[in-house]
Amino acid sequence: MSMRLFVSRDAGAVAVGADEVALALEAAAAKRGVAIEIVRTGSRGLYWLEPLVEFATPQGRIAFGPVTESDVPSLLDALASNTPHLLRLGATEEIPWLKRQTRLTFARCGVIDPRSLDDYRAHGGYKGFERALSLGPDAILTEVTASGLRGRGGAGFPTGIKWKTVAQTSANRKFIVCNADEGDSGTFADRMIMEGDPFLVIEGMTTSGITVGATKGYIYIRSEYPHAVEAMNAAIIAARRGGYLGDKIGGSTYSFDMEVRVGAGAYVCGEETSLLESLEGRRGLVRAKPPLPAHRGLFGKPTVINNVLSFAAIPFILAEGAKAYADFGMGRSRGTMPIQLAGNIRHGGLFETAFGVTLGELVDDIGGGTFTGRPVRAVQVGGPLGAYFPRALFETPFDYEAFAARDGLIGHGGIVVFDDSVDMRRQARFAMEFCAIESCGKCTPCRIGSTRGVETIEKIINGERVSENLALVEDLCNTMKFGSLCALGGFTPYPVLSALKHFREDFIPAPTTLQAAE
Repeated sequence: MSMRLFVSRDAGAVAVGADEVALALEAAAAKRGVAIEIVRTGSRGLYWLEPLVEFATPQGRIAFGPVTESDVPSLLDALASNTPHLLRLGATEEIPWLKRQTRLTFARCGVIDPRSLDDYRAHGGYKGFERALSLGPDAILTEVTASGLRGRGGAGFPTGIKWKTVAQTSANRKFIVCNADEGDSGTFADRMIMEGDPFLVIEGMTTSGITVGATKGYIYIRSEYPHAVEAMNAAIIAARRGGYLGDKIGGSTYSFDMEVRVGAGAYVCGEETSLLESLEGRRGLVRAKPPLPAHRGLFGKPTVINNVLSFAAIPFILAEGAKAYADFGMGRSRGTMPIQLAGNIRHGGLFETAFGVTLGELVDDIGGGTFTGRPVRAVQVGGPLGAYFPRALFETPFDYEAFAARDGLIGHGGIVVFDDSVDMRRQARFAMEFCAIESCGKCTPCRIGSTRGVETIEKIINGERVSENLALVEDLCNTMKFGSLCALGGFTPYPVLSALKHFREDFIPAPTTLQAAE
């Protein structure tokens, strides 16, 4: 009898020894004369338990973790003899952290072999695409619009409106571009889905192509993601071989093909027009809008640009219907959001749930508080350009409008936690420094404003004319917010102003003993 084991090949799991564990399992099995099959999956997203090893049983998978090389001999012995093991976590699907999620987009991630088209199809893959072929472009557009799906890259723009604009724009050629330039600190959902379920992204992009009349797609991946690049390229080859890319896809009259393009790692290339410049072989400089990419995008042609998670949501919407997706969430934020918990947190990983869960639930309950055990002081939501929220705002629902009402943004769904040892002056300085380093340099408010911001905050840290310089920083932030050409300079004020507003005590020097006596 052969044992079937599942070990992640996700970059996060590999970083903590998943490859070594897989090799150790093969060696230990050979030594014992035990037949085993190791399936390299994506990650389930429970990163504090990686490397996670799952064992297939007739009743379902049993999870063990975190497993090290030295644990392998005893683990294999326990599996062979059906005896308990200290690392046994029980049935994978019953692990509380996983069980309480609503996995629509990440349903297959960590479950299937990401290199196998057959495995993808056996778990419901291309079901949405097949329905899309029967519906036709207009009906697909109706479904996507009715689902309430909004751009998951950060802007939150309604996907249906963007697709409709491209569909209605006449041109001899159109393009689909997937923005996989995931550069926000504390985010890894795009990488996880590309490495763990790449056919899902291909299916979503292909469906988009059918809808708007595009025949070519590009997925733009940052160079720091070599595992994702490899996984997507392998999946594209398999999809093409299986008849899901190329001419007459899926036996239809439609044609669509795609390829991977690797970016050099500029943060500003996450902005759609800068990304297009890079795709066209030029330096990643932001374009003035209008014209919008939907009218004149890649190579001057109408272009749909969506984030990885936006495209990855499409197959569920088409397979199960718009209502099934829209039934999750709150207000104008429909469906689920893959939330990434990172920083100083006990249970770091990916948690997919419907919009509406509070920030406090995510940090204290789901995330388990800080890894250090110290009190949570600040949480930055939405990447390096997101606002810092204090505990007083932890009742805020995770929802586009709710965060905007508190001068915040949910962005790509990244949450970075800080304990009470954090110096918020340094965090504000970092925001300005990050902008100065990553600015494309095209507009003055971003290019010069961020540099002046670093200098001014340094003066505050050094105690130089604090009140005057605080007023100067606030004025500078307003100039950047309303005068920058794109969101890099426009959103940098969010972390700075939120730090000033909610953690003012870090910026105002404490009175000396003499001042207190007076």
